[in-house]
Amino acid sequence: MSDLEYPSDLRYTAEHEWVRSADDGVVRIGITSFAQDALGDVVYVSLPAVGDTVAVGDACGEVESTKSVSDLYAPLAGEVTAVNAALDASPELVNSDPYGEGWMYELRPADSGAVDGLLDVEAYQQQLG
Repeated sequence: MSDLEYPSDLRYTAEHEWVRSADDGVVRIGITSFAQDALGDVVYVSLPAVGDTVAVGDACGEVESTKSVSDLYAPLAGEVTAVNAALDASPELVNSDPYGEGWMYELRPADSGAVDGLLDVEAYQQQLG
């Protein structure tokens, strides 16, 4: 797994999502290198709708690959403020750039401090084994 990247400025979940905080309090969410590598070639992404309210652990979308279909789980409670429409036409961005152009959706957390409760890069890598 040494060839997979895990940026140190992100927070992570045990379900292989990453969370990037922005200055305006909104967070951007996607799946990790580990998740996209395990899935294989992503062919379709279903995302929550802007305005949806999610609770921690809610299934709020799906990622379909040539191997399987996996649920996306909300890492934080809050309101969806944006989705990555580029994934409709180019779902392979999840594979080619999981931390950049392959992001999934943005969320305004109900509790701004909740991000700090997620895994840091060292804790995430430890739970990978």
